[in-house]
Amino acid sequence: MGLGTLLGQPSAKKILERALSLGRVHHAYRFEGPPGVGKQLAANLMAQALLCETGTGCGVCSACERAVTLAPEAPHVPLHPDHIVVQRGLYPQGVLGASEATGISVEQIRKIVLPRMGFPPHEGKALVVSIVDAHELTISAANALLKTLEEPPSRTHFILLTSRPQKLPDTIRSRTLKVRFSPLPKAVLRELATEYSLDDELLQLAQGSLERVREFADDKSREVRTQFWEAAREAVSHNHPSQALTFAEQRPEARDDLLDLLRYMSSRIAHETRTQIHDETSFASGRQGRALASRYFEVERAAREIEQNASPALALESLILRLRQIPGLSF
Repeated sequence: MGLGTLLGQPSAKKILERALSLGRVHHAYRFEGPPGVGKQLAANLMAQALLCETGTGCGVCSACERAVTLAPEAPHVPLHPDHIVVQRGLYPQGVLGASEATGISVEQIRKIVLPRMGFPPHEGKALVVSIVDAHELTISAANALLKTLEEPPSRTHFILLTSRPQKLPDTIRSRTLKVRFSPLPKAVLRELATEYSLDDELLQLAQGSLERVREFADDKSREVRTQFWEAAREAVSHNHPSQALTFAEQRPEARDDLLDLLRYMSSRIAHETRTQIHDETSFASGRQGRALASRYFEVERAAREIEQNASPALALESLILRLRQIPGLSF
């Protein structure tokens, strides 16, 4: 089977298939791209190819099945002993002896990963370490990995998955080989999302991410997004700028939830911008398109500020005030 089931990622697929066919698989890859575009599937397929009993990633042998089948009890990790998965919150606090409230802890690296580095693979093929959401590695955890990433034992391969590569330390990026995953083409996304029966506008708003399609199909998630969008519109159009403070106070507590809402907001503005650009019937439509583009960049700017640990409240207040200053059509 190999990487045959990886859809919509021809460049990444070509790079990985060539490495496998030549027997020159890099010791540390960094799969980066938006969420929900196939990074996890590619990591699983690579694990199968490296651990397969026939050496082809057949998908049906015992090694291939165990490489991607998760244990029914916690921690839900692959049944194959040579496929190690690292992810924030995956292992119980009792196992690690530490909380992972702020990210993947150094204890997870020290207790789950590093002890395996002194031993050969259990079944003699390879050892694969997949780090999911690698941008959540704490500084101490990242530092604990550096020497191993630079000079791993023979037949050991790391695969770091991230949708926010800019949050990874330079020391991690310099020790890993980037493989870029792009947003899925609309035709591929439609094929993968047939069970959700979403209309074209929502598929467009998903920006090539199957994960976003699943979120859009959830009624509760849809309600939260709609409320956030309407609150932002009200804050921008309100006569008094104090509404920016009210909007900021209504934000979700979790930083990741807020970032997801801002990305939905930018996706919606981007969709409207593309619609305006395709309609060049008048000078006014071009001006509206420019106003929408400016609003898109302001929302993305706010998301970056929050990712870089700016105060969410201040970032949202500033966002609304900047949006109010953009001339053009009503928000």
